[in-house]
Amino acid sequence: MNDREVTGSKLRWLWLAVLVIVLDLGTKAMATAMLTYGNPVPVMPMFNLTLLHNTGAAFSFLAGAAGWQRWFFITLALVVSVVLVYWLKSLRRHETWSAIAIVLILGGALGNVYDRVVHGYVVDFLHFYWNGYHFPAFNIADTAITIGAGMMILDIFRKPREPDGDPE
Repeated sequence: MNDREVTGSKLRWLWLAVLVIVLDLGTKAMATAMLTYGNPVPVMPMFNLTLLHNTGAAFSFLAGAAGWQRWFFITLALVVSVVLVYWLKSLRRHETWSAIAIVLILGGALGNVYDRVVHGYVVDFLHFYWNGYHFPAFNIADTAITIGAGMMILDIFRKPREPDGDPE
């Protein structure tokens, strides 16, 4: 078995990361153009479109900081993206599930990085609620990151552990 059959074939999944970025930026542009900031537009019970700007991370973590968090999150996302591409490149041919999880996270991270660089905040607009409880608004990038992370967690439980010293 040659080296190419074992590793290096998963970079072809980068198209999925590009698709996530395009869908994310496109829907954020539409939300920005069509919605009024902070004004919920009911779509169906328990779901609104609500344009919000998040200067923090998930659940608006550090949103109230003095501005340094913008560059921190940009740097963090770029470092993580490099690590993800390296990880993707090192996957074996049979690790398609992991490749998809990685590129979903990568696409989401880069979609949100674009917002932070260009706007100084991330555009959020998907808003779910139940009675008086409102889940923090999010976007397509956040969805891709969450699905990718969930896939990685599931992967931990679904694949058997390889014995030490036997990579196959």
